[in-house]
Amino acid sequence: MSDENKLLTDGNIKNMIFSFRGLQMMIDRDLAELYGVPTKRLNEQVKRNINRFPENFRFQLTDNEKNELVANCDRFKTLKHSSVNPYAFTEQGIAMLSAVLHSQTAVEISIKIMEAFVDMRKFILKNATIFQRLDKIEQKQIENDNKFELLFQALDKNTLNPKQGVFYDGQVFDAYKFVTELIKGAKKSIVLIDNYIDETILTLFSKNQKIDVKIYTKNLNKQLKLDIEKYNTQYKPIEINRFSKSHDRFLIIDNKEIYHFGASLKDLGKKWFAFSKFDMEAIEILEKLE
Repeated sequence: MSDENKLLTDGNIKNMIFSFRGLQMMIDRDLAELYGVPTKRLNEQVKRNINRFPENFRFQLTDNEKNELVANCDRFKTLKHSSVNPYAFTEQGIAMLSAVLHSQTAVEISIKIMEAFVDMRKFILKNATIFQRLDKIEQKQIENDNKFELLFQALDKNTLNPKQGVFYDGQVFDAYKFVTELIKGAKKSIVLIDNYIDETILTLFSKNQKIDVKIYTKNLNKQLKLDIEKYNTQYKPIEINRFSKSHDRFLIIDNKEIYHFGASLKDLGKKWFAFSKFDMEAIEILEKLE
């Protein structure tokens, strides 16, 4: 691997992502090193196109924020006595950088950085409860001990899923991936209560052929019956039942975990929707289905 590409490993980029003002961001010096340009030139290009970089895309660290950065990260020690505070770029600002730097290399590097941001969001979403117990100092100690990547990999394999959350308009892939991982994580069975079923949902269930699947829906029309029939000829058969007593959507995993969805599984990410995991016994719902 060439020297200029050594910085582009996922672990290195993730260790360059910090949190200030409730936002994930990267420092101009790190970005300049990744793009292979002087920090001064990077910021000059931004200034020439400043209308493309509103405050939520790029902001200058305050003295306190700079001091926190220096205290927690050895590579920024030279900033301690600098009279100019560094600039921080959010994910949107980094995406815009590839447009103002005018090079194919900048585009390719920006894509790698975007992938790192996505992985970090996934990591934080799946382990929100754990991070609530770690203050900033504890998190930084993990990084300084070179254990952050090990922690990331270990928790990323954890089967624990978030208890609640919101997916926003346009997060189609993120929502799809979240539900796919729930389905893949099932060991024995899944029961879905959803009044709007189509081949999209059947595609989700095709990803786990080790489990028994039952679907309860009120709209059991001819097309759905045909779709189920075709599906069952190729994959492990799904049992489908007519059920009209439920307005909401529920996903019951292994007869013990209950997820409530604010949208049909076929429409995930098309509009805002929330999900939550219930603490109640799944058997209570299952008994009422019989």
